[in-house]
This record gives sequence, structure tokens and C-alpha cells, in this order.
Amino acid sequence: MKQGEKRIRTYKKGYLQVPDGHSLYYEFCGRRAGIPVVFLHGGPGSGFVESHKAPFDPRMFNLVLFDQRGAGRSRPFASLRANTTPRLVEDIIRIMDLAGVDKALLYGGSWGSTLALAFAIAHPRRVAGLLLRGIFLGDQRSISHDMGGSAIAFAPEAWERFLAQVPPRHRTNLVEFYYRRMRSPRREVRRRFCYEWARYEMSLLTLKTTDEEIERHVKEYSYLSLSPLEAHYLRASCFMPEGYILANAPGLSGIPVSIVHGRYDLICAPADALRLHEAIRGSRLKIVCAGHSASEPEIEKALRAELRWFAGVLAGAASPHAAGAS
Repeated sequence: MKQGEKRIRTYKKGYLQVPDGHSLYYEFCGRRAGIPVVFLHGGPGSGFVESHKAPFDPRMFNLVLFDQRGAGRSRPFASLRANTTPRLVEDIIRIMDLAGVDKALLYGGSWGSTLALAFAIAHPRRVAGLLLRGIFLGDQRSISHDMGGSAIAFAPEAWERFLAQVPPRHRTNLVEFYYRRMRSPRREVRRRFCYEWARYEMSLLTLKTTDEEIERHVKEYSYLSLSPLEAHYLRASCFMPEGYILANAPGLSGIPVSIVHGRYDLICAPADALRLHEAIRGSRLKIVCAGHSASEPEIEKALRAELRWFAGVLAGAASPHAAGAS
């Protein structure tokens, strides 16, 4: 929260029971009659935190946040049961219906961008716009960039620590090895590999970081849910056919789309932001001097500017009436 900014008020919160035994924690914030925005957190498995609300003008937006299956305060914690992309897409419909939102601006970063795109492809009539940061396409190229050692050129110490946990004979599939260890019956093994997975990722979040900041992020984003859920999704190719997003992205060309990406993002390749931009006719692309995190100053500045742009585009479309069928 920056000095002089208004804190965004939560006007409703609770739990929504969804199929497969999951209960999703949600918060609705800001102005009920404002422009609806559905916030999709990253990970999978990170959950949303208070700082995620900061870019939104409480006088302008009706902000809908929820912790995805197994993440944050949702229950059961860190559950992998029936936790797939198609099920998360349907959960977004349920949350929007609960909020009385027919169409919304979807705001997602990293994995949140993947989920926002998957939702828009499946339910384009429920989408007023897409504000996407740190593009992750969920295809093998994106997964290989994330988990295949591309960071070694800029963060060799982080990569070597991540790799050192794995015996040489298992290094052909790091995701699978970590996943199996994070599912170990031994608690100390589960915690160690969950921690090391998350620590590697948090080491790459920003252009400048310290060990203290890395440790803070590891705890803030709950490594005990973030790590196993990320591995669960990556080993299953994010539960989407190969190339699914780019193959279907041209169909989103009638929707306002803005893409913000850090030029020095070590987790999600800037080239993927360009690939997406080229696939969606009329989309906006801003590549800025930053790493991956939404808290990077240049990314935060760009996101706030794009929110103002969307406010101008969508102000006339804001509606508090109940959702219709998609």
C-alpha cells in the first residue's frame, strides 16, 4: 500500500463449497457497482495476499478474489484431488455467479495468466477483458524454460542448489523427481523438497533480491501448497493439450487484451508474451525493465496504467446484475 492510497474495503468474504470436496475462500472488495475484476493468483498453489489488492482503485473496481483449489485458505489445504485446469475454470464461473457478475475483466499473472486465458477460451462471453502479466502458456516450451535450466546463465547459484537435490541419474526429469519426493510418506522429506522447489522459484522473482526477501516470499506463498501443486500441474502439462492456448488465442481477438512482461523474467520467457501478442489481433504489449514479480516497480507502474486504460474502456459496461448462462 503506497502512501496516500485508499485501502480497498472487503464487503463480503467466506467459503464457497464446490464439487469434489473443495471449499474455496473468497473476498469481494471495493465498490459493488464498480467494474468487475476477477483476480487469478499465480502458482498454482500460492493463494492471494493483501498486497495483491493494492493496484485497484476502490472507487472504480469491484474486485473478486479467491484462493484456488488447495491454495491459501481454501480447504483441504494443498489437496491435489480433482485439481485440474478445467475444474479451476468452472470454479471461476461459480465465483462469478456468487458475486453476481455477468462479465469481468480477468487479471492474472504467471500461472494466473494461463488460467485467465484458459477461461477466456472456454467462456468468452463471460470476459470483458484480459490484463495479463508474466505470460506462461503452459506448453512444453514454457515448462522447459521454467524447469529446464534456462536460469543458469543469470542465476547459476540458484539453479545449482535446485539441481543438487537430485541424483544425477534422475536429472532427465526434475519435475517428476521433486513431485515424488513431495509426496513422500516421510514428513521431513516432503517439507525439504517443497522448500527447495519454492526457494528456487522465489530466488528468480525480482531483479534484485536478498536471502531475507527470498525466505519471506517462501513463507508468504506457503511452500507446502505452492510446490506440490506446481509440480502436479507441470508434470501433467497443465492439464491442457499441447499448444492449446496459442492455437485458440486468435479467437480472443475481439476482447480487449493487455499484456505486461518483464524483459529479464527468468521464470516466464518474454518471447512467450510476444507469441501471445502476435496471436491475439489488437492486443497491447508492454515489455518493461523488470523481472517476474508484479511488485517490480516497472511492472507495477505498467499494470496500474493498464488498469486505468481498462477503466476507460469498460466503465460503461459495469453492471451489478446477476450472471447469465455462458
